[in-house]
Amino acid sequence: MQDFVIDAFAFCRNNEQSSGSLQVAELLRLSEDCANSEGVLEWSLTGGQNQYGHPELKLTVNGAVNLVCQRCLTPFAYELDSESVLVLAKSEEDADEIEALLEDDEVDVVVGSKSLNVRDLIEDEALLAIPQSPRHAVCPDTSGNSVPKAETALADGSKKESPFAVLKNWNGRT
Repeated sequence: MQDFVIDAFAFCRNNEQSSGSLQVAELLRLSEDCANSEGVLEWSLTGGQNQYGHPELKLTVNGAVNLVCQRCLTPFAYELDSESVLVLAKSEEDADEIEALLEDDEVDVVVGSKSLNVRDLIEDEALLAIPQSPRHAVCPDTSGNSVPKAETALADGSKKESPFAVLKNWNGRT
């Protein structure tokens, strides 16, 4: 997708909608945070006004990206399912006033633009939706079975002793 630039205020005023898909490979900043550049993101953008009449964009981004688990260092597919609401202000001062009026942590107030790059907006949303420290819910072990790391048992059925307990005993303390 080439850059898709809109007049954000006109988009909201006319209650416009747009949607599409992007290859993760097309989003360079996102690709850098992923295990590889495979995957597709589906997105939709809807313009309108909030209850106070301020211009508002609703952005949804869904799809899968491949991240590296920070526990076992293997890639895994992470499902993105993100929705955000952006209220547009004409200046930083207006943004501060609108934010104080809304008092809603779920809504972001940003300075709007007559040349808003939707592709950058989608990439920003995807980057904010991925975890800072991605991890499997359950890491796979080397034999290909999925077991929680904390409950690894020895072959004879006994539990593996903590390395810290071994050091404690080694040091002569009991």
